[in-house]
Amino acid sequence: MNTLKAGSPAPAFSLLDQDGNQVTLSDFAGKKVLFYFYPKAMTPGCTVQAQGMRDVKAELEALNVIVLGVSIDPVTRLGKFIARDNLNFSLLSDEDHQVAEQFGVWGTKKFMGKVYDGLHRISFLIDENGMIEHVFDKFKTKDHHEVVLNYLKDKQA
Repeated sequence: MNTLKAGSPAPAFSLLDQDGNQVTLSDFAGKKVLFYFYPKAMTPGCTVQAQGMRDVKAELEALNVIVLGVSIDPVTRLGKFIARDNLNFSLLSDEDHQVAEQFGVWGTKKFMGKVYDGLHRISFLIDENGMIEHVFDKFKTKDHHEVVLNYLKDKQA
């Protein structure tokens, strides 16, 4: 796995959101994008992570940041996740994991003695010009939103 680093250009993605609408990076020109990869909608860790993002969305928007969650779930599952947890940001479907591969977050994982290929929980802050400003790869699902907010606030100070 060769995860993109800060200073790299973000891949120009085009994915479907929970409503089946095409979403591209260029849709957000002039804004920062928190592009966060999570393994599977409606699982315990991913739910806690998404709820944290939901709860700080207004603070992130005040800092010119749009949140986009990305998983390999089908579009229909994403819509159910949003409805079940009252999520207030878009979720994107990368079923064939092509975008995950471009960002370098698709690779070997180990869980309960099994080894398999899967999506790694890594987030990218993409700046207003489409460059990766920061990579968040060390956080717990329950404090991901705080780690992101603290980074943004420290940058402003």
